[in-house]
Order: sequence, then structure tokens, then C-alpha cells
Amino acid sequence: MSLAEQTSREADSATISASIRAILDKQKAAHIKEGPVSAERRIDWIDRAIAILVDNQKEIVEAIASDFGHRSHEQTLLTDVMGSIGPLKHAKKHLRQWMKPEKRKVQFPLNLLGAKARVEYQPLGTVGIISPWNFPVNLTWTPLAGVFAAGNRAMIKPSEYTPATSELMARLLHAAYDETEVAVITGGPAVGEAFSRQPFDHLLFTGATSIAYHVMRAAAENLVPLTLELGGKSPVIVSKSAKIDDAAARIMNGKVLNAGQICLAPDYVYVPEGKVDEFVSEATKSVTKMLPTMKDNPDYTSIINQRHYDRLNSYIEDARSKGAKIVEINPANEDFSQQQAHKIPPTLVLNPTEDMKIMQDEIFGPLLPVKTYKELDEAIGYVNSKDRPLGLYFFGDDEAEQRKVLDRTTSGGVTLNDVIMHVSMEDLPFGGVGPSGMGAYHGIDGFRTFSHAKAVYTQSKAKMVAEMFRPPYGAKTRKTLASMIKK
Repeated sequence: MSLAEQTSREADSATISASIRAILDKQKAAHIKEGPVSAERRIDWIDRAIAILVDNQKEIVEAIASDFGHRSHEQTLLTDVMGSIGPLKHAKKHLRQWMKPEKRKVQFPLNLLGAKARVEYQPLGTVGIISPWNFPVNLTWTPLAGVFAAGNRAMIKPSEYTPATSELMARLLHAAYDETEVAVITGGPAVGEAFSRQPFDHLLFTGATSIAYHVMRAAAENLVPLTLELGGKSPVIVSKSAKIDDAAARIMNGKVLNAGQICLAPDYVYVPEGKVDEFVSEATKSVTKMLPTMKDNPDYTSIINQRHYDRLNSYIEDARSKGAKIVEINPANEDFSQQQAHKIPPTLVLNPTEDMKIMQDEIFGPLLPVKTYKELDEAIGYVNSKDRPLGLYFFGDDEAEQRKVLDRTTSGGVTLNDVIMHVSMEDLPFGGVGPSGMGAYHGIDGFRTFSHAKAVYTQSKAKMVAEMFRPPYGAKTRKTLASMIKK
């Protein structure tokens, strides 16, 4: 890059950053001017968000389908429309209770003398939201439930990978909110970088771990607190006590949903030795029942773009070349080499080895490695040898085994006898741990994440409290201290 090109690029970056900062400054000024944010104001924000989803569901479905090449309309209604309305209604129902000051205990002897302590949950101000492409509406609107419930304003940077949806969201939100309440900033990586560098009161990023490093580094320039919702390789452990047919059906349902393009999708499955053939058979039956055809089936979603399509196919070829057995579940024996969209049939990769790319990277597609174990400790040991995942799934009726897996593994969340479902429980925190993320939101946990927990202490009016530890010190002070400094 020449000096002139570099100078021009830096100038463009500065212009983008200044434009975003101007909006943020307006929001912060409006927040301060308004003062305490009433429950009615918060509910109004939530109601407008719900109305957008209900009134524009057809446009939302069509925009997302356009961005994906094809995406199941019913799936979008399920995950991005209905799946966003639920959290908003939950927040609306409970926010008055969440807003109440929380009484805390006062230590002896001040508790006996009238002192009081409480926590008040105060809005932070403006929350930045960087949302991803895989569920572009859900992963924008669901955070808004907690952001609004906590009394904040929002600035949103949606993904450039779903341009039609991002432009639609910008238009709908602009029509429903003043820019000082909600603002949408569209654009590519340069805009995303400038957005990450803004002095928000909190920043939520949902996306790839590789990008999170850059977001966290940029946010650190202004000491902006972060919630990172990432991903990783979420494992499934199928116990010897599990019903293989039921486990396979639930696992494959999670794998074909959005064609596996879910941060919580099962990334590999451990089955007991001797159960692989049965698992493959039941997985095939399950997929065949759900998707007897796929190429032109409106229920089956495409891979988002050519780059990810090529990436996933390279995983299959790499695994095949290194000795894995590839089982493509293609009930109608369709030819996927000629298609308008980027569909890939669900594919099982049997006996994968650690040198295969599919076992090293998060898959984010409809491919599922299948490994075997002799004893449960072997599977637990393997999970613990890897980065801590966003989700972990265990199938089995043995409660002692369930307890063992829960106690000896660490993950963002767990679903027992199904996959992914814990994210849909609005009263559970959703978040990762280590490389799969930090912080959590949803429900009351979202309200608290996007609030400042302000400690408030009211001193006792008793005269003796005021004089208890003031000089001059003497025998009485020493006696009091001695009575309190002990084992």
C-alpha cells in the first residue's frame, strides 16, 4: 500500500469513526437529559420492538431467505421472529420486579443500630450490539430485551454477510425509534472496526472467536465492558443408557436446523463402542423423515455464501483423504454439484482423527464427526482436553452419569437429553466461558448485565456510631477492636 493510499484509508476510517461517535454522543446526552428511566418508558421501547417483528414478519422472512440464497421461511418465523418476541415479552412482564432495589444485609453491630444497605440497578446509558449473520434478527432483538428492560439506548452494527436483512432492520428501526433511542450502523469490516472502538457504556459482540480478539482489543482502548457470545466445538456425549434412536433424532434435528449454522450446534458426538452403526442408521432415518429431499426443499437452509460452502466441503475432502469414513445422508440421491443455492446434505464423518481440520475448527455447518469411547471417563477427558465449549449435551438416563458429566466438565451451558434447548429458556443465563465467551444475558441476567448495580448505604443516626472509630483512640477503642479481631 502506498503512502497516499494509506493516508486516504486512515482519513476514511477517521470519518466513519467520527460519524458513529456523533450518534453515540447524542444518545449519551439524551440519556443524561431524560434522567431516571421509568418502567413505562422501557415497556414502550419493548412494545415497539415487538410490533416491528409482528407487523413485518413477511419482509423479514424474505430478506433473510434472500441473504442465504435460501432459508426455510418457517425456520425464520420460529427462530428469528417468534424466538425474539418471547424474550421481549418476558422482559416486559418482569422488568418492574427487576427494577426494585434489592435489600442487602448490614454487618453487626450497625445492623442493630438502624443502618441500611441496598443495591439499585441503574441504566448504563448506551449499549453497542454487534450482531452476526446466522440469526440476524434474533441476535439483535433478543439482546434488546435486556437492553431496554435495563433502561438503555442501543446502537447496532449488523453483519455485512446479510446485507438485505441489515438494510431492512435499519429501515424498520429508524421508522420506529428516534436516533437517540436506537441507531443502526451498516457497513463492512471498516465500519465494524470503528464501531468497536467507540466508548459505549457496554458492548455485546456475538460472532467468531477469531474476530472477538480484535473487538476486545478495540474496546480496551476505552475500557468498555464486554459481553462476548462466541462458539467453539460443542460436544455431545451419548451414554450407554441412552436410547440411540431418540438421541440420534434430537441430535440431527439440531444439526439440520439452519443447516448447522448455529453457535450451539452439536459439533461432534461421542457414542459407545459398538453403537456407531446403530447411530448412523437412526440418524439416517431421522433425516430422511425430516427431509426426504433437500435440493429444492423449502424446509432446508442453504450455507450462507460461497466461502463457507467451500470451507465445509474442504473439511469433508480433508477428512476423507486422511482415512475417515464419510456418510452423506442424501435420501433422494440428489446431485448437489448443480444448484442455485449452497446446500450441503447432512454428512457424518466416522472415526475422525485429530489431524483433520474438521476436528480443529468450529464446523458451523451440517457436518457431524462421530467418535467412540469405551468408558465415560474417556469422553470426559477428551472434552476437558479442548477449549471450554459454549454448549455441552448429554444423553442418558443414568443420573449418576449425568452428575459426573456436569461436575467434571465446564461449558457455557448444558442441555440434558436434547441439544441447544437451554438457550431458549429465558430464565437461564446464556453465555460462554473462556474461548467460548464471557458474560451472559437473557432474562434477569440480561437486565443485570446491562445495568449498573449501585451500592447504597444509609448510615445509622446513632451518635455512638459516628464516634466509634474517631480519634482520640483509647482503651475503649482497643477493647472494641479486640472483640472484633478474632478467629
